[in-house]
Amino acid sequence: MINSTNIIYHELICLDARVVDSKVRSLIGLSGKVVMETRNMLYLDDGKKVRAIPKKVSLFEFILPSGQAIKLLGASIIGRPENRLSKMR
Repeated sequence: MINSTNIIYHELICLDARVVDSKVRSLIGLSGKVVMETRNMLYLDDGKKVRAIPKKVSLFEFILPSGQAIKLLGASIIGRPENRLSKMR
């Protein structure tokens, strides 16, 4: 089960996320559901538009299925999702 200690190894797609802080000031406050992830980007769907958020320069808040909110530096999840997931094994 996904929790605060293993979130960096889990699939992030379908989690609700918000950009808490970023070097790109126009991204701060954007939120939505994670619909896609690449090595360096998270794609959030806010219901109107899908927005690409660079991981390296952003601090995210993810809402887990349990309702718990977790803040996570984007730099800690840089990498291909499939490679990040395999590190857990």
